[in-house]
Amino acid sequence: MARLCEVTGKKTVTGNNVSHANNRTRRRFLPNLQNRKIWVESENRWISMRISGAALRTIDKLGIDAVIAKMRAEGKKV
Repeated sequence: MARLCEVTGKKTVTGNNVSHANNRTRRRFLPNLQNRKIWVESENRWISMRISGAALRTIDKLGIDAVIAKMRAEGKKV
């Protein structure tokens, strides 16, 4: 399963660990993904999503119906 947020599209990015001696080794920065079941009142059902912490805040701010509408407009499966 890909480490990808279903709402925001955040994904794993790469960078460097930099030591005190300025040695550089590759590393990965992983998104803060959470598995959540969210109640959608308008559809009268639960949906399971793998979303980031930022997406949880977006859902709190805009509401789940607005987020789902935006995802469907972008062609994502909900």
